[in-house]
Amino acid sequence: MCPLRINGSPNGNVKTLESAGTIFEAEDSDILLRIMERPRAINVSFEERPSNELLSNHFECLSPHGRRSGFNSPRSYTSFEAHAMVGEAWENMKRSIFYYRRQPVGTVAAMDHSVEELNYDQVFVRDFVPSALAFLMNGEEEVVKNFLLKTLHLQSWEKMIDQFKLGEGVMPASFKVIHNPVRNREILIADFGESAIGRVAPVDSGFWWIILLRAYTRHTGDSSLAEMPECQRGMRLILTLCLSEAFDTFPTLLCADGCCMIDRRMGVYGYPIEIQALFFMALRCALLLLKQDQEGKEFIERIVKRLHALSFHMRNYFWLDLKQLNDIYRYKTEEYSHTAVNKFNVMPDSLPDWVFDFMPTRGGYFIGNVSPARMDFRWFCLGNCVAILSSLATPEQASAIMDLIESRWDELVGEMPLKICYPALESHEWRIVTGCDPKNTRWSYHNGGSWPVLLWLLTAACIKTGRPQIARRAIELAENRLSKDHWPEYYDGKTGRYIGKQARKFQTWSISGYLVAKMMLEDPSHLGMISLEEDKQMKPLMKRSTSWTC
Repeated sequence: MCPLRINGSPNGNVKTLESAGTIFEAEDSDILLRIMERPRAINVSFEERPSNELLSNHFECLSPHGRRSGFNSPRSYTSFEAHAMVGEAWENMKRSIFYYRRQPVGTVAAMDHSVEELNYDQVFVRDFVPSALAFLMNGEEEVVKNFLLKTLHLQSWEKMIDQFKLGEGVMPASFKVIHNPVRNREILIADFGESAIGRVAPVDSGFWWIILLRAYTRHTGDSSLAEMPECQRGMRLILTLCLSEAFDTFPTLLCADGCCMIDRRMGVYGYPIEIQALFFMALRCALLLLKQDQEGKEFIERIVKRLHALSFHMRNYFWLDLKQLNDIYRYKTEEYSHTAVNKFNVMPDSLPDWVFDFMPTRGGYFIGNVSPARMDFRWFCLGNCVAILSSLATPEQASAIMDLIESRWDELVGEMPLKICYPALESHEWRIVTGCDPKNTRWSYHNGGSWPVLLWLLTAACIKTGRPQIARRAIELAENRLSKDHWPEYYDGKTGRYIGKQARKFQTWSISGYLVAKMMLEDPSHLGMISLEEDKQMKPLMKRSTSWTC
């Protein structure tokens, strides 16, 4: 079981709300007994033993001499076996497994006990995705299934922040296990944003959950989990939040700052590329998972309409290449007509100086944000990679994104992959946009820091676009330092030379991101779990307005 225990609520209430999080006890109802039914076993003991004993008794780690791992995965090790980092990474992965009532339900965010744990001792939905992919690729499916079911159960609980009730479909950002000394049993604390920086609900959690459910279904070939009434309802609740009608004039999702991987104030409020790309991918995954019953068909119709509008909007207005940059540079303003070219009334003088030098002759990318009179021209890695994997990017756009990465290797990859965004906010702009955030100083953390976890997304995008040599080069860079530096959360500096000033060591998604990248490069068939082919019906003709005369 999970060794992380703190004093629980002394009154032992089944369901209470506290400022530290939503505390509840999962009673063994008939539904829970049915959905948490123990699936096929994996090579991890559920006995209550120290994690180092589990490791020594249940699996052999790779030695530098190439001894085969004991994980019993028939595809995990060929030439991949040669690097000693792989065995070390798997050892750390197994130690990070998080237990609830003797069932593995996820992996903790980090295993660095040299500093205050804060919330790094919890299971984060977004953090677990690369861990889940690594386990699936290695034939260890139970922990992924348990995670999907446990987070689904957490979704069903009432979520309150002060006097305001969150939407029913909101998925938690994270959860942890505590021990209730009164009942002498484990209970859960889930964070839906009430404990987060800035008290922002995680918009991306629901999307990652749907994407992971599709990855599990695709990998195992077992659709019974996705077809469960509870999973179908969970998807519909998430989709209801996203597809509800409001005052929006755009098909993109309006979001608060700090609602995704960048969970601090960084000027990504509005329509951030990360959320739009995940939204698009989750909608496409939901199309494959929803049952064709009466409720499912209604949602499928709404999804298809939204996907058409969203793909057109993103491919037209978020895309930037040399030609489009030149067009924006020549924009007229104050156009009042449905034939306007400058539809968002963007001021050409707002174009940042750096973007003219950054844009190569060949290449392009989806910019960070588009909203009335505002374009955020920063490069965001996660959003662009997910755009490739989901086929939000057309094949031509996907190739252009890879051209940009190759052309601007020193800026986007440097000495440690991979820049979360580029460039960094500095000086007066940093003070205004971040509110003088001491953690997001220039070229640190979310403000231009280098995050090894992004390696798996880059590798997947490289394989899909036929550029595996780019991924191989990035992985080799990471192998020079990741293990020696004890698997940091992020790196600082313009080229990613320095371990992040507040980076946790033994960060689980840095470890799992490396493993997924290695396994995917070794066996590209794994890409099918996380990649969707282009839907030809969602490729509308992109035409400029008839008033465009440049």
